[in-house]
Amino acid sequence: MKTMTLLVTGLLIGAAGYWWLYGPQTESTGTAINAAVAQAAERAAPPPVTTTPHPAPSAPVAPSPTAPVAEASHDEPTATVAVPPSSPGTEGALLLPVQGLTRADLHDTFTDARSEGRVHDAIDIMAATGTPVLAVADGTVEKLFDSKRGGLTIYQFEPSGRYAYYYAHLQRYADGLAEKQPIKRGQVIGYVGSTGNASPEAPHLHFAIFRLGPERRWWEGEALNPYPALHDGQPL
Repeated sequence: MKTMTLLVTGLLIGAAGYWWLYGPQTESTGTAINAAVAQAAERAAPPPVTTTPHPAPSAPVAPSPTAPVAEASHDEPTATVAVPPSSPGTEGALLLPVQGLTRADLHDTFTDARSEGRVHDAIDIMAATGTPVLAVADGTVEKLFDSKRGGLTIYQFEPSGRYAYYYAHLQRYADGLAEKQPIKRGQVIGYVGSTGNASPEAPHLHFAIFRLGPERRWWEGEALNPYPALHDGQPL
C-alpha cells in the first residue's frame, strides 16, 4: 500500500513537472528565452554598414588650350607670296614704285598735256617728300642723271634690255646707288621729291616706261603707258 502510495505520489509529481515544463508556462518561457537569444545575437552582430552611393563618373574634360592650333593639311596649299616676274612681257604686274601706296592710289595721266605742246608720256604718283621709291623689277641702273625737267632721275634697264624704267623728280638717291649696279625688285633706289620742274607744293614720282631700240639708248625709246601695268597688272 505504501508502495502504491509512493508510486502515485511520484506520478503526480512527474505530471506536475511535466505540466510545468510543457504546460502554458512553456510558451512564455520559450518566448522569453528566444527574445534573450535574439537580443544577444543583436548585440553580438556588427553594426550595419551604410554606404553612400557615388555619382556616376562624368566624361573627362579636355583642358582648354591657350590658343587654337591649326593642323596642317597636305591637301591644301600653304600660303605663299607671289612674286611677279621681273621681265615685262610675261605674266604678273610690275611692283608699285612708291612705298605704302596701293593700286587704287594711281591715276592715268599718260596723255595729259604739258608745256610746249608736249604730252606727259608718264604717270605722276603723288606722295610725301622723302617717301621711298622702289625698283619695279629686277634690273640694272643704266644712268643717274640730273636734268632740267626731270631733276634727279634714274634710268633702269630690265634684264632683257627691251625696256627702260624711268624715275624722275627724286629728292635724292638711295645711299650707295651707282650706275651699272644690279638692283632687285622692291629695293629702295631713291626718295620722292620735287626736283626739276616739279612744284614743291606737289611732290611726286614721275614714272615712265620706254621700249628700247636695238641700240639700247637710255635717252631714246617708245613711251608706253605705265598705268595698265601698274594698276591692272597687265604685261607690257
